[in-house]
Amino acid sequence: MFRKATPVMIVERIEPVLPFWVDRLGFTRTVEVPEDDHLGFAILVKDGVELMFQTWTSVQADAGPSVWRAQPRDHTPLFVEVTDLAAVQRALAGSDVLIPERKTFYGSTETVVRVPGGQVVTFAQFPEAAR
Repeated sequence: MFRKATPVMIVERIEPVLPFWVDRLGFTRTVEVPEDDHLGFAILVKDGVELMFQTWTSVQADAGPSVWRAQPRDHTPLFVEVTDLAAVQRALAGSDVLIPERKTFYGSTETVVRVPGGQVVTFAQFPEAAR
């Protein structure tokens, strides 16, 4: 049912983190989503490892205050790709569900929860045709 898990690191700006991950450690920029005059979201990959970076303003525009009232400083959100979102949603019954279900512009159907300990986790299913 689970395919992979990816941390989503929320930052003020993405451009300052790129030299560390790309130039020093050799990650490749595979996805970039602009936000005004800078990047709002980026995915970096290397050796089967995937990292996501998203600006705080992009998070607010994407999920709004229902997920984060203030910028998180002590938690990194987690993005978990699954093959059967309906089964995950059933398993989450009684949990702190922040967004029961939404369709995204990038093609996934997602459910967002806050797990014990405060971590925000997005469970996402992509159409098989997109794989």
